[in-house]
Formats: sequence, C-alpha cells, structure tokens
Amino acid sequence: MTTTAPAAAQHGGAPAKRPGRRPPLRKLLGRPELGSVVGAVAVFAFFAVTADGFLRATSLATVLYASSTLGIMAVPVALLMIGGEFDLSAGVLVTSSALVTSMFSYQLTVNVWVGVVVSLLVTLGIGAFNGLMLTRTKLPSFIITLGTYLMLTGMNLGFTQLIDGTVSTKSIADMDGFSSARKIFASQLTLGSVNLRITILWWIVLVAVATWILLRTRAGNWIFAAGGAKDAARAVGVPVARTKIGLYMGVALGAWLAGQHLLFSYDAVQSGEGVGNELIYIIAAVIGGCLITGGYGSAVGSAIGALIFGMTSKGIVFAEWDADWFKFFLGAMLLLATLLNAWVRKRAEATA
Repeated sequence: MTTTAPAAAQHGGAPAKRPGRRPPLRKLLGRPELGSVVGAVAVFAFFAVTADGFLRATSLATVLYASSTLGIMAVPVALLMIGGEFDLSAGVLVTSSALVTSMFSYQLTVNVWVGVVVSLLVTLGIGAFNGLMLTRTKLPSFIITLGTYLMLTGMNLGFTQLIDGTVSTKSIADMDGFSSARKIFASQLTLGSVNLRITILWWIVLVAVATWILLRTRAGNWIFAAGGAKDAARAVGVPVARTKIGLYMGVALGAWLAGQHLLFSYDAVQSGEGVGNELIYIIAAVIGGCLITGGYGSAVGSAIGALIFGMTSKGIVFAEWDADWFKFFLGAMLLLATLLNAWVRKRAEATA
C-alpha cells in the first residue's frame, strides 16, 4: 500500500478519512512490488531450467543466504528512498561497523560484546551525522553521503594500516565473547538436512518490522509524506527533518547488523570491503518498486529485489557461466523491472 503525500501528511495532525474498499484487481495493481514479483518468478523459472542443481535444497539455501546479506541493507535503504533520499555511504559503513568492533576489542583487550556495543553507537552516530547534515545544510543527499562515503573509505584503510600495520584486522576468534556473538550474528540453523544462515532470520524480521512501520504506524505515513511532498507535509505538521534523520539512522542500524555478520563469519575484516555495494542496495530497492523520486515503494519489494539479486548471482554460478555476465543480467533486470513498475503504477492510477 502506498500513500500520497497530502493524505499521509494528515496523520501528522487530524486522522485521514479511510478510503472505501477497492476491487481486488485494483488493489493488486496498486502494489509497488508487483513488478518485482513478476521478475522474480521469471528469474526463478529461467535458472530452474538452465542451471543444473538450482532447485536442490542446498542450492536454494545458498541463494537465500546471498539474498539475505544484501536484503538486510536493502530494507532500510528502501525506506530511505521512500522518504526521498539516498545513502551512498551505506556499503562502506558496513565495513566501518565491523572494523570498529574488531579493533576496539582487540586493541583494548576487552570482551567482544563491548566492541559490538561501541560499534553500534559509532555507526548510529554516523547515520545521525548524515541526517543532520542533510536537514541543516539543505544540500542534496547525493553530495552529503558521497562525502561521507569518501571519508569512511579513507578512514577504513588509514586507521587499519595505522593501528594494525596491514589492510586487514587481527583475528579476534580467541577473545572473550566471540563464541556467543557468533551465535547471534553468524550462526547456522538446521532445518531438516539443510543449514540456513541466521542472516535469513534477521532479514525476515527486518522486512516484517519495516512493513509494519510503513503500513500501520504514524511514522510510516510521515515517511511517505516526506518523500512525496515534503513542503506540503511540513505545512500540516509532519516532522520531516526528524523523519529523515531517523531513516538515516535506520540505514546505519542495518549496516551495523551486516557488519557484525561480516566480522563474526570470518573473525577478521579487510578494510577495503564494501566499496560499490551501496549501488547494489539501491538497485534492489528500485527493482522492488521504489521510485527514485521518493514517496512510493515497500519493504517487501526490496526483499524481492534482493531475492532476484541472490538468484541471479548464484544461478549464474550453478549454470557454470562466466561470472562477467552477472552485471549484464543485473542491469537488464533493473531496466525491465523499472519499466514494468512504471507501467503498473500508471495502470493503478488510471483505475483509481
């Protein structure tokens, strides 16, 4: 369900009048993730036919894992895009989060959980910085977060080499708290004969919470209003600045969670990781139905976009094709999904 800016903005003050019941077909056409669902079915069918072993339970578990590591970030990025903004620092922020945990714990020889908490505070602080800079300076989010991206990229490499002497952190596998932290952030769940990574569970929880926020809370109405028509929303009492700061902190929370998984999966971190991933998060959100202009999209759509990414990246491997074709498929899917989403949206508006 999407909300137009004026209607959403009313929830900042007086409650909006609920519309009458819509026919099922019209409701279906109004869903922003409809195009991505069609795309996901097509990609699944394609690799089910062309890639041997794609339908095996273990292969599907691998696809879900690849999708979840992207989806954990695609969900908050989608909410931010619905709110009308971008975050080009999201990819390197994941690495920054992991580096803070690792270096703080190792250098001060404290329990790993202390580093985890410090990392959470630092990462949320960076998200708040992005939001505050955006709302105070009125500069485009592209410029603000591009600056943050460059600073974090340099800091990740510079601090790691300064403190550890290399581009990689030291192993923290033998430190207190590592085993319990790994169970939370990087363990496996056994379902029958298949092992599922815990990131899949975190991903599902994030999608459910984000969907609830968007469709069942006043904050969700504020997000749609801030992205659809922020001036009109501000005029009727929507806290646009506070909403956008909160959305950037939501991206930071996702980056922290993804960063902890990265660290506790391998017990060390390469400081140059994460560069370029921010574009993949945005692509997943756009494939899932989010508009570049804001005010339209869903958390479920971003999850489907991430699933398409996972199926494509692993399907090419299972089909034993040259991995260079991956970006071609991803680009083609982005264009097709965007065109389909635009068509669906026009049909929905025409039948409204």
